[in-house]
Amino acid sequence: MRGPHAGMKRTGETVQRRYTGVTAAVAALGLTATLSGCGTDGGSGGVTLKLVAADYGTGAENTSKKYWDDLVTTFEKTHPGIKVDVTVHSWKDVDREVADMVKRDEAPDIAQIGAYADYAKAGKLYRANEMLAIRTESNFLPSLSEAGKVGSALYGLPFVASTRLLFYNKGLFAQAGIDAPQTWDDIGADAEKLKKSGVTYPFALPLGQEESQAETLMWLLSGGGGYTDDSGTYAIDSAANVETFRWLRDDLVGKGLTGPVAPGKLDRAKAFEAFTKGDVGMLNGHPTLMQDAEKKGVEVGMVPLPGPDGPTEGSMGVADWMMGFKQNGHREEIGTFLDFAYEDTNVLAFADAYDLLPVTGSASSRMEADRKQKKLHDFVAALPNSQLYPFGKTSWAQVSEAVKEKIGSAVEPGGNPETVLGNIASVAREAESAE
Repeated sequence: MRGPHAGMKRTGETVQRRYTGVTAAVAALGLTATLSGCGTDGGSGGVTLKLVAADYGTGAENTSKKYWDDLVTTFEKTHPGIKVDVTVHSWKDVDREVADMVKRDEAPDIAQIGAYADYAKAGKLYRANEMLAIRTESNFLPSLSEAGKVGSALYGLPFVASTRLLFYNKGLFAQAGIDAPQTWDDIGADAEKLKKSGVTYPFALPLGQEESQAETLMWLLSGGGGYTDDSGTYAIDSAANVETFRWLRDDLVGKGLTGPVAPGKLDRAKAFEAFTKGDVGMLNGHPTLMQDAEKKGVEVGMVPLPGPDGPTEGSMGVADWMMGFKQNGHREEIGTFLDFAYEDTNVLAFADAYDLLPVTGSASSRMEADRKQKKLHDFVAALPNSQLYPFGKTSWAQVSEAVKEKIGSAVEPGGNPETVLGNIASVAREAESAE
């Protein structure tokens, strides 16, 4: 994997910070890294920052550790007073590892994990404006900044992002004599023809526990709903959401158009694997799937997920988060490192390595202008108007688990979407009242 260029130099070394009464170093975004202990003095007046990061790789060849090693080596050459100790954990473990560290009063200085709201509401995190230079904080895409706030303050710094589009296999569509769908009726009609032509999964609908909260949100948005209403209040069992899942139950699953595995038993990874093998006509996907499928010779078409009357306005977005912990008091050093990490070259190097999207306006503009990244341009264009999970709610983790456990039953034969969504809504209300 490609790390940052060895010749990079940090700009704005004397940039004015916004701290009250002090001049502090700039902060920028970093990946989830799991740390073995709290930050320590680095000797000779220096500081060692502990960074816990998630591994976005699939093995030793493309582990995120390589990126961080390259980044830290370059950073330390130009910032001799600051050392950075990075530990990388799998996504299965990293959130738990950080939580355990915090419970032991051994919080890392910097962590990039899946959720930040619990730590922010417990007063354990620095606000962005306590760490970051104005130019750094203002460079985040607005939709991602909004998703990173608790109340009116930004605590969760977006690290990388992704959007989702409807993918279809152009070869299978050509064989069936059909065009890309624009409405739900089109999806149903196309899926019928794909089934008749022998396609195993006319429309793969992964509502298994792996990541069904994402698949669910895409469909809720396509039907004019979502997890929350315009005021930010949970609206999981709204009339629009119930109608969406009735359509899925009756017009896709009930007609045998979603393949041999029940949606509630189908995980995203299995659906994606089937798509790369040419066994899926349509499914909702992200940039990494596009690259994987084309490597296997599958020609991919992409359109916004259709709704009842036309394409969905806005896409579902996903982001991972960086945060700075207060415990060790290294605010200035955290800021200096994060500011460096958020420079365009570094942001783009990581996004390019894992087929993800940059989270800053300047890096996004550079990606859009890069012809080599043309295949990602549709995803980049969708990101500013994307809708994300309600990350700012500490209840979201519990609600997300409820979705993963229950939502598949809403589309089973004889399933009752109103009851299932109502049960999830009850979990949300209870979790909210406990905050």
